[in-house]
Amino acid sequence: MKRLLPIAALSVLTLAGCANTAGYSGDVYSGNQAKTTQNVRIGTVAAVRPVQIQADSRTGGLLGGGGGAIIGGLLGNQVGGGSGRQLATVAGALGGAVAGTAVEDRANRINALEMEIRLDDGSDVVVVQRADRQFQPGQRVRLIGNGANASVAPY
Repeated sequence: MKRLLPIAALSVLTLAGCANTAGYSGDVYSGNQAKTTQNVRIGTVAAVRPVQIQADSRTGGLLGGGGGAIIGGLLGNQVGGGSGRQLATVAGALGGAVAGTAVEDRANRINALEMEIRLDDGSDVVVVQRADRQFQPGQRVRLIGNGANASVAPY
């Protein structure tokens, strides 16, 4: 039984990085954007910079931190005896929780592009979206939507 717990905990940690990142793509619309009118503005990409988006965890970090605490506690319980074993178990659980949360955070980062776009009206805007398409400075693009729901697409 003790051998199965670390395997189960590792399986949980593996699933912890499964945040839904499709919404950060310029090619994916949310349900409330469907069947609505959106503004379209034309412009030219002035600058492109690679960045990362920290996607929200579906579980609020519970799987990474909880799974890490279980694994750390199990490993700590293998050390020493008596009260030393109890202290090692607690320390292992705390360290595992911190490490598991960090692993989940890293797994939920996605590559993105920060694009500065000079619109034809002379104004500049910056849009960050998932790097699932290449954009180059000088490229003509469409800015679709506005405010919190804007995406960039080739012209």
